[in-house]
Amino acid sequence: MHPLGPTKAGRRGWPGSAGAHLLLHPLCWPGAPYSPRLPRAGAGRGIGPGRLTRVITRRQQVSGKAEAEYAADVALAAQFDDLLASARAAEQEFRRAQARALPASEVYPLARKLDTALTEAMRSAYAAERAEIGPRGYDDRIYRRKAKARSAVHGWTDEAERLLTMRETHRLTGIPPAPRSDLSADIVTNVPA
Repeated sequence: MHPLGPTKAGRRGWPGSAGAHLLLHPLCWPGAPYSPRLPRAGAGRGIGPGRLTRVITRRQQVSGKAEAEYAADVALAAQFDDLLASARAAEQEFRRAQARALPASEVYPLARKLDTALTEAMRSAYAAERAEIGPRGYDDRIYRRKAKARSAVHGWTDEAERLLTMRETHRLTGIPPAPRSDLSADIVTNVPA
C-alpha cells in the first residue's frame, strides 16, 4: 500500500492507471536499491557491462599524412584573400579589354589569366573548407560528413562552389578562340581553344 494511502491512479482497473502501480512501489522511489522484479535498462538486448566495455574504444589518432595535408591546406587557405583579389583584378582587366573590343590575340591571354586566377581562388576555398573541418576529417569519412553540416564549413563550401561556377561559366562562354600562329601573316583565322 502507498504510504500516503490508496489513490485512484494507483488502483488497477482505473483509467490512466497503466504502470501507475510501479510508481507507487517503494523500490521505485528515488534512492531505492535495485529491484530484481523491475526490468533493467538494456535488459534483453544483450547490452551488459562486459559487452559495453569492449565496444567503447579510444579515439584513433590522426595520421601523419593527414597532419601534413592539413598543414598544406591551412597554408593555402591563408592565401585566399590575396588569390580572390587577384581574380577580381584579372576579371576587371579582361572585362575592360572586352569593352574596348581588342583583338582576340590580346584578349585571349587575359582570358587565360582570369581562368587561372579563378582556379587558384577556388582551390584555396576548398582548402579552407577542409581546414575548417580539421585534420581528423582526412582519415575519418563519417567525421568529415558530420563536420560538413556546420555553418562555418557551409560558408566555405558555398564560396568554393560559387567560384567553381564562375570558372566553368567563363570556360564555356568567356574564353575567345586561341589565335593561330602557324599560319602566314596574310591569313587571319581563329580556332576554338
